[in-house]
Amino acid sequence: MKAYTQMSHEELTELREQLNKEYEEAKAKGLKLDMSRGKPGTGQLNLSMPLLDTLNSSSELIAEDGLDCRNYGGLDGIPEAKRLMADMMGTKPEHVIVYGNASLNIMYDTVARSMLHGVLGSTPWCKLDKVKFLCPAPGYDRHFAITEQFGIEMIVIPMTMTGPDMDMVEELVSSDPAVKGIWCVPKYSNPQGITYSEETVKRFAALKPAAEDFRIFWDNAYVIHDLYEETEPLADIISECEKAGNPDLVYEFASTSKVSFSGAGISALAASKANLDFVRKIITVQTIGYDKINQLRHARYFKDLNGLKAHMKKHADFMRPKFEATLHILEKELGGLEIGSWISPKGGYFISFDSMEGCAKAIVAKCKEAGVVLTNAGATFPYGKDPKDSNIRIAPSFPSLEEMEQAAELFALCVKLVSVEKLLGTI
Repeated sequence: MKAYTQMSHEELTELREQLNKEYEEAKAKGLKLDMSRGKPGTGQLNLSMPLLDTLNSSSELIAEDGLDCRNYGGLDGIPEAKRLMADMMGTKPEHVIVYGNASLNIMYDTVARSMLHGVLGSTPWCKLDKVKFLCPAPGYDRHFAITEQFGIEMIVIPMTMTGPDMDMVEELVSSDPAVKGIWCVPKYSNPQGITYSEETVKRFAALKPAAEDFRIFWDNAYVIHDLYEETEPLADIISECEKAGNPDLVYEFASTSKVSFSGAGISALAASKANLDFVRKIITVQTIGYDKINQLRHARYFKDLNGLKAHMKKHADFMRPKFEATLHILEKELGGLEIGSWISPKGGYFISFDSMEGCAKAIVAKCKEAGVVLTNAGATFPYGKDPKDSNIRIAPSFPSLEEMEQAAELFALCVKLVSVEKLLGTI
């Protein structure tokens, strides 16, 4: 079909009438689909049901180090859980503290601890005139929500196909002591599905911050969430920081939230000895220890990295058809029309779509009116403000394949309709 940008006013007007008719027919179907978050589908959650049978009333609930998992103690996790999470994150057990079910909780606590207690003896951030975070965007809305809640100024860093714009990162980090952190989703980034290149990781590790308490917040949420056998490699940021003489520069986060159960997995922080010693000093007051029975359950069920990877192949079998169906429909319906672009990710949980400028909010609203709820337009940018009003996050995981196909068809129709209205100057 002819590109919309090449159509005459008369052609666009006629096309709008046709698309409006199709949209009314779509609304009449009464769809009710919520794709606002990247939630695992029921089938994926069912994959982990045998995990619940790993321990029973006759099980030996003693960890490798002799600790009774039913009792107090074990502040930073049982050895087998630390080893499992270290394997998943590509680091060593001595770098790891195992927490409860949510890495988001660890990230929030890490920012809160820095605000209240500083970083390795630095001035608490709450006592500073200004604290800034660099925020690669499009990015993860919950990262931005944390920093906004603490009154931290957020600076947008454009994303490239190899990661954040490192020239801009290096300039700001090295010149401004108020810059205290940067959010990163280094593998299959949320929402674009980009994996940071080896060069990008090395440049992160070699940063020369103006602030001694600057930290990289490395949210490795999708480290083993591959859709295909051929994975995209990611260099280990902790070892790269050690090589660069910056061992304390990074906090790395991960969890099994989308590996086992989203509400009942285990999570971990990986960092240098100095960072972990400081963290332990604070959380000793906060807790006597996290859920060691759940840690033991996960360690005995998955055993090691091979067990995790075998399990994730089953997840991929659920996810891959939904991603491929969505991408196929986008190409079939929108390819060549010059009204949108998207990235075909090899893993993770999202597809990132960029509409014509000034159209994203209208597209999301049209979809919602017809029964498909998407993540709010603008959510992938700090303060919920996409300067181009163009990025939309598509989350294919929760609906069934048939529902996802219906949602993708409706989404493409809404993109067409809003784009025509934009070109006609009616929005």
